[in-house]
Amino acid sequence: MGERKVLNKYYPPNFDPSKLLRVRRPKNKQLKVRMMLPMSIRCNTCGNYIYKGTKLNSRKEDVIGETYLGIQIFRFYFKCTKCSAEMAIKTDPQNSDYAVESGATRNFEPWRAEDEEVEKERRKRESEEMGDAMKSLENRTLDSKREMDILAALDEMKSMKSRHARVSVDSMLEALQRTAAEKEKKIEEEDEALIKSIFQKPKEFVRRISDDVFNDDEDLTRLLSGNGETSNDGLKRRKVSEDALTKARVMAHFCPRPRNQKTKQKETHNTTKAQFTNRPSLAQINPKP
Repeated sequence: MGERKVLNKYYPPNFDPSKLLRVRRPKNKQLKVRMMLPMSIRCNTCGNYIYKGTKLNSRKEDVIGETYLGIQIFRFYFKCTKCSAEMAIKTDPQNSDYAVESGATRNFEPWRAEDEEVEKERRKRESEEMGDAMKSLENRTLDSKREMDILAALDEMKSMKSRHARVSVDSMLEALQRTAAEKEKKIEEEDEALIKSIFQKPKEFVRRISDDVFNDDEDLTRLLSGNGETSNDGLKRRKVSEDALTKARVMAHFCPRPRNQKTKQKETHNTTKAQFTNRPSLAQINPKP
């Protein structure tokens, strides 16, 4: 059964096409074709609706004596899907559409009504301009103004398109990549600056001053009050410490340093030891005869 579906037929070596008999067909013979309904219609016999795109078996024939600009017009016959009543439609090359001839009516279509309104307006304008020259001039002025507006809009669209045409996809991708790289670099620089500010911050040292430097309790009280401040007042505390240290150094330079108790005991011990050492012995006091 596979030989029925092949495209190329077998021709024997002794095949002679001139011996084939030519079949004479009538000039306007109807051909059976399978078609889809090009529009929605309603049967006049039973009122059944047949929608656009319905597949039907139809007969096609040429409309004799009717053409449009040399284009042949065809007629199609088909039957209703419910009551089998015959209907007929034909092609309409003038409007690039189909026209119902008999057996059915076409359903309402909004775009056809709009076309009819436009045609009505055109006929009305022609009738008005026929006897009034001023009306004709006014209509032509409006038409020229409308054309100028359309041309201006077209020029604007062209200029906009040319501006967009200058920007290619590759340049847009490069600009996006460059922006992303700059953003990442800026974030890295900010992070490095933050790390440096945290780990490489100069430390503030406060030197502790010995109590022996101070001669009066007022300076010691001032220093202690400065050391008791919070960490937020580090700069003030440092200034107070430097002032106290400077004053102590000046006083130590012009006034001799007082001796403390340990120094006094040590000097007394050394004096007593020296006295003991330098005292004459008994032999020296009472020499033997």
